[in-house]
Amino acid sequence: MSQKTHDLIVRKSWRVPVTEGSTGDGSSIARRFDVALLAVGFKASDRLLRHLGGLAPRDAKLVAVQALAVVRESVGAHVEHNAYFRDFPKNVPDTLEFWVSCLKDALKDTDYADRAAEIFARQKVNLLALRKYGRYQHTYAEMVAAHEEFLPAVTDRCTVLDLGGTLDEEAHRLYLVLAGSTTPLSDDDLVALAILAEHCNSMSQPESVPMRASRAIVNAVHVATGREPQADTVTDVLRLACALSDGDVTLEASTRFRSFPRATRRLLLRTLDGIVASSPAKLGDVAMHREAWKRLGERLHPHEHRGLPNAGRVFAVARGDEDASSFSARVERALATGERAEATRLLSAAPGALVRRVDHLLRTAADDADAAAVLRAVEEALPGVSGRVLLSLRQHLENRRAAGSDRRVFVNRIGGAWAGADNRAPLPAEALEPLVDACDAEVLRRLPQPDVLVVDPDFLDVALPLSGRARPGGTGILPRGSRTRVTGELLRFFVHWRQNDRRTDLDLSCLLLDADFTRSDHVSWTRLRSGGFVHSGDLTEAPGGATEFIDVETPNVRRDVVVPQVHVYAGERFDETAEAFFGFMTRDLAQRGLPFEPATVRAKSDLTGFGRVTIPLAFLRDDDGWEALWLHLNPKGRSGFNTVEGHRVTTTTLVRDIAAHRFLTVRYLVSLLRADGVDVREEAPQDGRPVTYIGFAAPENLPAGSRIITPQNLLDLVPA
Repeated sequence: MSQKTHDLIVRKSWRVPVTEGSTGDGSSIARRFDVALLAVGFKASDRLLRHLGGLAPRDAKLVAVQALAVVRESVGAHVEHNAYFRDFPKNVPDTLEFWVSCLKDALKDTDYADRAAEIFARQKVNLLALRKYGRYQHTYAEMVAAHEEFLPAVTDRCTVLDLGGTLDEEAHRLYLVLAGSTTPLSDDDLVALAILAEHCNSMSQPESVPMRASRAIVNAVHVATGREPQADTVTDVLRLACALSDGDVTLEASTRFRSFPRATRRLLLRTLDGIVASSPAKLGDVAMHREAWKRLGERLHPHEHRGLPNAGRVFAVARGDEDASSFSARVERALATGERAEATRLLSAAPGALVRRVDHLLRTAADDADAAAVLRAVEEALPGVSGRVLLSLRQHLENRRAAGSDRRVFVNRIGGAWAGADNRAPLPAEALEPLVDACDAEVLRRLPQPDVLVVDPDFLDVALPLSGRARPGGTGILPRGSRTRVTGELLRFFVHWRQNDRRTDLDLSCLLLDADFTRSDHVSWTRLRSGGFVHSGDLTEAPGGATEFIDVETPNVRRDVVVPQVHVYAGERFDETAEAFFGFMTRDLAQRGLPFEPATVRAKSDLTGFGRVTIPLAFLRDDDGWEALWLHLNPKGRSGFNTVEGHRVTTTTLVRDIAAHRFLTVRYLVSLLRADGVDVREEAPQDGRPVTYIGFAAPENLPAGSRIITPQNLLDLVPA
């Protein structure tokens, strides 16, 4: 567990926990460690080098090896990235020429060898049956020998690896951050929270865990050690049962409940009984997960605990033996019968629910007085909603008042998306603008007021993390809607996967679109070359791992939108593979080296989930060059044979509509603080005052006491 915790801390914070060891002269180890880090785009801070230099060589080497392994894996450098064409990006043939060469190879020493092109033109050919197609024809060492030495550039990524506190201090700090998050955590962060909750079980605990899925994970650890869980709804208990069964605490997938010990069964039932006894109306939540409750009832045996009658009512509702109207049903009933005042009264008791329904209430208002009553109720409710809900409302209002906004796009918790026309009536201006002002005032009230705010200008268009559910694990990943500048003359996309039990073929492709999203083109295994693009070749199996690349020479690209994507053509889903990840690199055209150079990796995104298509981000050309737009889309796709051509229309629609959507970004928060008189700068003052810094990487030697926000702790930007 300590090793897992150590690796997690390094990966999540770029901080190496202080290690207790024998003192000595580890300076040579520290120097070699720094050189090794530079090769993968990292550098050790002075504090970390001094710490290693003061350890005995054996202890210093152990720290260096463990940390280096984590950072190498974080950028995908822990595997050998071979390319199908040994000289890639040089000497990649045209697609048909390559296919004919594969057929010629299969027909060599036969009378048909010279007729390969004719056979391709007249007959269907199974490419997978050709021994030269889809499988490496050379070793990794042979490919390395064919490439020149890598030429570093000043634009290559260099991430600072710093020295942290002790393992327990760092674990506890990160645990409190994740447990206290007011936005839903990604699957990767939920796994991290489970590890940290167990490690920190004997340490001080957070006063509250706002997000329900996170609360279930923490509760599971507490229950295992005899503590009472935090639960105020019946659904909290259902999530806890899922956590104790190693199931899905988000309740999106079905959980197979295990047989619980009698003490655990009684604890769960006693918690249920107390919740229902204090608020019988909470029985209305049971219907949302009726089938899960039925299955859980078979494991908890509520009939054996007659002293807990209110717990038994939960399962009676699930079976349909007792009626219980949900809160939403009561609100809908009031609206359907024209009792709008009653609906507003009900919603006012649940500020979050009221805020989520404000659009519907305003656009269906009977008259100005009705709209004014709704507006007053919402303004009174705003102080009681979470920061995430408040910012979500503000983002929604920004899109509602945007001129020419006639499209809606929906993305669910796992990245599935769809889009359509916006047929809603406009919101009345006399309510919309006051509501925008009320949201801005409430956000500003909750924001810390620093004396000096230092902001990296390149970070202003990073979107606020209102939800992390669809965001994958990885390095350099930003929230959906974030836009960042792309430097360098060459973009290189890569996908690596290693199959588990079945032959698996993942395909890296690019959809190419013009500025108005009307004309399209593509690069894939069916089209290896296009204007400014080169594909490294199709690999159709990966028992030991396989990597595909696409090079994009940005000055020579004729299209204005580039959408890289990964498809499962055959075999295992992303979550079934032994390993799968996507990423991109940026280089200058003068740089040489292997197809995969870790120092040029800008982002590496894990491929997970039940889908068979993933669209991590898009690249859009503007007057100043290119920018990346993060998407995090995971369309379900077909069961097999997914291609970029087959999903062209859907992908085009989604990318177009998300690109037009207005996301709240760091720029929004900075503008509020600047308007309120906060001193906002691009560089820290030299007078030694502590500052709040927001950017991709904090400069060294910031004044003591400064607050630092980078992508590693971006959740801190969302006010409580």
